[in-house]
Amino acid sequence: MSENLVVKETKDSAALIVGGTAGIGLHSAFAMAEVGVRRIAVVGRTVRRGEEACEQLAERGVEAYFLPGDARSADAADDIVARAREVLGGLDIMMCTTAADTRPELFKDIPASTIPAILNDLALPAMFMAAAALPGMREQRGGVIVNVASDAAKTATPGESVIGAAKAALVMFTRVLAIEEKRHGIRANVLTPSLVNGTASTERITEGGFSGKLFARAAQQAHLGVATADDIGALAGFLITPAAAKLTGQAISVNGGISAA
Repeated sequence: MSENLVVKETKDSAALIVGGTAGIGLHSAFAMAEVGVRRIAVVGRTVRRGEEACEQLAERGVEAYFLPGDARSADAADDIVARAREVLGGLDIMMCTTAADTRPELFKDIPASTIPAILNDLALPAMFMAAAALPGMREQRGGVIVNVASDAAKTATPGESVIGAAKAALVMFTRVLAIEEKRHGIRANVLTPSLVNGTASTERITEGGFSGKLFARAAQQAHLGVATADDIGALAGFLITPAAAKLTGQAISVNGGISAA
């Protein structure tokens, strides 16, 4: 690696996690604290959850901040990054793990008028956040981006036509970003879980109907166990460390054996 590029030790890094007040985002924050990150800002829409997340991070020795926000527009993403840089004193790690209030349905049952909102909610926040964060990362000659998509991006699954299209866009975006930005010392990887026990998203998609049946069958294929938010968080925690300094442009599944996507 060029000596002009920067690989920071985790104890010297500042992290921003969009969707970091619960589920995968929060458990990723816990994992980052475990590997030594001491400045973390979490973004969400619910003040109570944000305050509780910061309390839990503070118990782990983290200087934690809650930033109310919603990254579904470019202007909002710019504002989030500006506030994060101000409270953290910089930005070295950015994770985007936003979800949408949608359930898998056969394409014939999806109102066409809802498709733009699904694509916007699932694919665009990570792109907006990257656009906002990259100039500063380029200037400092280093940074780490971790996005969260889904195995729906890799495996053709009934009921996930629009969801899969959005997640596939996010996966390819992250992979291309990794190739474009490597010369600036910026790494980008994307996590592609399937079922994740203990999250609101999994509760929503497994509570009955077509989606419930689909994922009940999927869970039977997870012979190593259905993944948890801790499992996904542990991988995020590894990816932001110097030990992963050569790892970029990868779409990594943690799914207990549901598929070999």
